[in-house]
Amino acid sequence: MELSQLRTIIHVAELGSLSKAADRLHIAQPALSRQVRMLEDELGTRLFERHGRGMVVTEIGQEVLRHAYRVMGEVQEIRASVVDGDVALRGHVSIGMPPTVSDILTVPLVSAIRGRHPEATVRIVSAYSGYVLDWLHRGEIDVAILFESKGAKSLRSTLLLEENLHLIGSKDAKLSPDTPVNFETLATEKLLLPSAGHSLRALLDECTRGLGFNLNVQVEADSFSVLKNLVRSKHGMTILPLAPIYDEISSGVLTHAPLTNPLPKRRLMMSFPSDKPATRLAKFAGQALVATVSDLVERQIWPGRLVS
Repeated sequence: MELSQLRTIIHVAELGSLSKAADRLHIAQPALSRQVRMLEDELGTRLFERHGRGMVVTEIGQEVLRHAYRVMGEVQEIRASVVDGDVALRGHVSIGMPPTVSDILTVPLVSAIRGRHPEATVRIVSAYSGYVLDWLHRGEIDVAILFESKGAKSLRSTLLLEENLHLIGSKDAKLSPDTPVNFETLATEKLLLPSAGHSLRALLDECTRGLGFNLNVQVEADSFSVLKNLVRSKHGMTILPLAPIYDEISSGVLTHAPLTNPLPKRRLMMSFPSDKPATRLAKFAGQALVATVSDLVERQIWPGRLVS
């Protein structure tokens, strides 16, 4: 197994095409195809499914690809360790975050990373915190934004910010940020919320346990965009942080009001795996992440309180 073969399967997987990968790597397509075939023969398995529209990574190929990214990242670290720290880095970094965070953070974060290291490749994974936490433990992503929880204690984490949850309604609901809503009144509201496995739902259910009632959930939707569309269509109200609906609030499409007695809030943190050192690119991604969050909070695009 050679580094050139690992580099090849990474580019073929990213582009989904031998011809596009050959153009990027400035290698003749037959030679590239031979590298892939030789690696498949050595491993005794198919890494790609070939069809008329290109190359699709197999399930086993995905596992091999994860290892290939790690190996090439280590090679990049060796090179980076003997050059000036200001030199632009190559390599790959994977960043995981919940959907309510990725909607506001992805574009400025990717811009910050690629603006400094334009030859680096960035993968953003958006999923429930539980999935992101599992991938981080397994080494499938390099750094993550997570909600503070007991399951994340084994990670190397830095608290970033604390944000309040608000009651969100349609324009016709006429909720006002100047008129707080007592949490107990939600007992009779038709609510649209994530299902029980979601961290936000778990936080809200914890609030109701102390008050002795259950939330009146009419529709469960684990998709953040689905919740927003349902609220816009007047099917009920939901409870969310304000950051991911900044545009809808600004345009008046959605309205919001703070909640009180209790005030539900959550804390976000940046985490790295505890069992392996972060690459230079992952460290830079972490720095860019902290700087981007701070900038969004300071510009009041991300309502929250910095705690780092």
